Amino acid sequence: MNKLVVSFLLDDVLLGLFISVPPGHVACVYDRGRGVLKKVWKPGLHLKVPFWQKAKLFNVQTLEYQIKKGFDLADPTQMGDEAIHAKEADGDNVELQGTILFRLDENEVPRVWQEIGEDYVEKIIRPITRSRIRVVASRHESLDIAGKDRDKIESEIKHELGKSFKEKGIIIEDVLLSQVVKTASRV
Repeated sequence: MNKLVVSFLLDDVLLGLFISVPPGHVACVYDRGRGVLKKVWKPGLHLKVPFWQKAKLFNVQTLEYQIKKGFDLADPTQMGDEAIHAKEADGDNVELQGTILFRLDENEVPRVWQEIGEDYVEKIIRPITRSRIRVVASRHESLDIAGKDRDKIESEIKHELGKSFKEKGIIIEDVLLSQVVKTASRV
């Protein structure tokens, strides 16, 4: 019985006093009395009240969201999506592949955790990315990323995603298209 008490004291009380935030991350705190606190803990060692406060780490580094053929959606928490099928302005169907580089706005992480939750990729990133890429594709008669239009198209997608994600506490850093292929009707 003494070992159980000592183990409980060590694990839940002493270790529960501290939260270590590694580089590239921030911590948010849920306080049982006040809810999610607005203060963000930056990298370092911080004190918290055991039992009363729960800390959650969030990665605020640049993350890579790949859009590619053959992506496995079986695990919805994965960072990515299958190739996006869209319709161009002239009615042609295309399949787009590429990479979206994004990160969480560290000052908005408490709001993201409270309003969206930890699964922001499947709730926000994936559906908005699909929608905004299709919107941009529908404005162009031919998505020619091999030619001079690549920068223009990537900038348009970045702008559309940036508007939608900014209000959600997510920052788009870049959009990189790797392939646009004409396909049979599927959209």
